[in-house]
Amino acid sequence: MKRAPVSGFRSPLLEWTHGYRRMWIKPDLLAGVSAAAVVLPKAMAYASVAGLPVQVGLYTAFVPMVIYALLGTSRPLSVSTTATIAILSAAALGRVAPAGGAAALLSACATLTLMVGAMLAVAGVLRLGFVANFISDPVLTGFKAGLAVVIVLDQLPKLLGIHFVKGSFVHNVLAIVSGIPHASATTLALGIATAAVLVAIEHFFPRAPAPLFAVAFGIGGVSVLSLQLHGVEIVGYVPTGLPSVSLPDFALVASLAPAAAGIALMSFTETIASGRAFVERGEPVPNASRELLAIGLANVGGALLGSMPAGGGTTQTAVNRMVGARSQLAGLATATVTLGTMLLLAPLIGLMPQATMAAIVIVYSIGLIEPAEFRAIVAVRRTEFIWAVVALVGVVLLGTLPGILAAIVVSLVALAHHTSDPPVRVLRRKPGTNVFRPVSAEHPDDEVFPALLMLRPEGPIFFANAERVKQKIRALIEQYQPSIVALHLRAVSDLEYTALKMLTDAEKELRQRGIELWLVGLNPEVLAMVQRSPLGTTLGRERMFFNLDRVVAAWHARRSSTR
Repeated sequence: MKRAPVSGFRSPLLEWTHGYRRMWIKPDLLAGVSAAAVVLPKAMAYASVAGLPVQVGLYTAFVPMVIYALLGTSRPLSVSTTATIAILSAAALGRVAPAGGAAALLSACATLTLMVGAMLAVAGVLRLGFVANFISDPVLTGFKAGLAVVIVLDQLPKLLGIHFVKGSFVHNVLAIVSGIPHASATTLALGIATAAVLVAIEHFFPRAPAPLFAVAFGIGGVSVLSLQLHGVEIVGYVPTGLPSVSLPDFALVASLAPAAAGIALMSFTETIASGRAFVERGEPVPNASRELLAIGLANVGGALLGSMPAGGGTTQTAVNRMVGARSQLAGLATATVTLGTMLLLAPLIGLMPQATMAAIVIVYSIGLIEPAEFRAIVAVRRTEFIWAVVALVGVVLLGTLPGILAAIVVSLVALAHHTSDPPVRVLRRKPGTNVFRPVSAEHPDDEVFPALLMLRPEGPIFFANAERVKQKIRALIEQYQPSIVALHLRAVSDLEYTALKMLTDAEKELRQRGIELWLVGLNPEVLAMVQRSPLGTTLGRERMFFNLDRVVAAWHARRSSTR
């Protein structure tokens, strides 16, 4: 079946409707309704995590869902909000609206969401989708684990039925411990029972909408047992109807800018990760830059209609796909169910216990902690495990917004570490073959060519590592005392000016010592740079070779002519 191209910013609406099959309608609608049963309880719970009224969660599962379904490139992706976005939003809103007044919070939320959307949309137009790759997997693993700790600590008071003024991590831990004797036994029992229901359903009936059953369990307990009379707090009044227009407060732009940038980065990271994780054979892979634009416009539209920052959610997307979603029509079905909930079920939602929402948030947030992932990281590379732990501790002790900055800094330091010290390997030839491989104790019989030192630097050589590469080459020359140094550059993907100048200086230094520098296996881009430089003129064609076989042949010819 012929499909429209996915490059550029052409409307994906035409793309997914083109070639749409009638047989997909039923699974799309069923998947959308099933996903709604997961999306709505979690969206309301995450709104409460952000300190916002629960109806904001409904608005977030409606407006951004519709806009993304029209513009997004991932077929099964379900868009509302996530635990990560919620806790980052909570930190940002708590700083600019510390009193927690409804009007101030909603205005600040509209401003934050609009800024997140604008940043994402602009990044999409500028095709900056690659930016998400700057957070390494180990750092992201640690960052999410740290968020899980923060979220659980934030929700425990609701689970215990206690209240205190929140502060630092240590302050909150001590306040919870000292508040345990004053906890509401009924509230705690309800929270534990809700968590047990969620875990049991997830374990025995993984396809069932566990959050919906948990919400029904909590509302049923309030309705039948009058749990309010026993100290159980409920959500309270939830307005019925469509969201009203929300106006941002542009006076908050400067103070919210750092938080908006962090939330935008995490929103896109989670969106693209969720979208790519559930691509089936024959489907186009989500286009990163167009995903930026789609999720950005979804946030801009949501900001004007009462939404909090939004992004793609892994759990709800998994439900969407498992039930059989074939296109973005499933997202429109989820939004339709959300609309019906806003118009008809708001009074019922008001009976939901706070402990029920806390239990939902805690159960799904704990899933952000992945012990198996930490074990896998430490088994492969202990240094990267340390980076993951640094990100975790940074979020817990510094706070979520400084924590995300710390995570990005750690990722960039990790990148700098990997690229600043590239290996330079000494090569020898496997006997009887034309295979050249690094010197190894496992291959002591590999051929050595007297006075010829073959070296292979690996990775890009640029200003940050050129001097280090030069030091390694110089040390190997001192060790082997060759008369010819052949640099095999096949594994060097790029060579910028500083690195080229380093090679030029090295050639001059070696020539003064009576040592020749040969270059081997240059890719077209590197070859073009060398030929445009004085080094190319100095070396000429005689000292640049296509492969190591020709180097060895030239070495043999040189030795024969000097006998």
